[in-house]
Amino acid sequence: MNKKLNTRIIRKHKLVNEQRALQMLTCYDYQTAQLLNETILDMILVGDSVGNVVLGYKTTIEVTLEEMIIFSSAVKRGAPDKFVIADLPFGSYSTFEDGINCATKLFKTSAVEAIKLEGAYPFQLQIIQRLVETGIPVMGHIGLTPQSVHELGGYYTHGKDKNSADKLIQEAKALEDAGCFAVVLECVEKKIAQQITENLNIPTIGIGSGTKTDGQVLVLNDLLKIGKDTPPSFCDPISNFYQLKKGAIDSYLSAQILNLGLNKDEKLFIND
Repeated sequence: MNKKLNTRIIRKHKLVNEQRALQMLTCYDYQTAQLLNETILDMILVGDSVGNVVLGYKTTIEVTLEEMIIFSSAVKRGAPDKFVIADLPFGSYSTFEDGINCATKLFKTSAVEAIKLEGAYPFQLQIIQRLVETGIPVMGHIGLTPQSVHELGGYYTHGKDKNSADKLIQEAKALEDAGCFAVVLECVEKKIAQQITENLNIPTIGIGSGTKTDGQVLVLNDLLKIGKDTPPSFCDPISNFYQLKKGAIDSYLSAQILNLGLNKDEKLFIND
């Protein structure tokens, strides 16, 4: 197991100086966090993707602050030796005052090491700066920001044209200047992601943004294919836990039915 990271170590982790990329995975529950706590994983993200993955919401927009506190607290209890970041959910930082109050509540109640929020508009930069000044580490997030999916007009790769690319480069620098210790680049055109990485003094964490970032993050449930839905195209699952679990449960149920000696109609009813 790696030594637990802190913001000072993470800030210095640039690929030009390091042998490997930082590795971050999402996690939403206590038992999985216990497992990850025993691995060489660098960081754990309790993403608001919990809404899609665990709670069955259509988007992350429906996730509440209270839900993020519950899941983040559970993960932190399971992984006390890992650097854990919690997402600030949609609507909790629509104003400066809400952003400060909600981030402080999430950070203090869940005992995570950092907060992540999406976007780099001026008011968001002000929130980030105040949080950092208060003592709350912040990870930035630009590119595809799922909380803004309706405003953006869907899920797609960002930075393909010059205006979009220039905007991303400016946003990344602004987040660094505001005090972020790292920034997530989600679905950013890979050459632009590399350019941003080379221009920043803080690490970039890529997801669907090529391999030239300082770190990578994936949704653990996608990586292991725990759910029924097809993972995003940029994630190549290393297993198929959905089929493994279904096969194991089917075997168990079949054995139970045989052991109980149920009649034919009852067996068919259970199998249905």
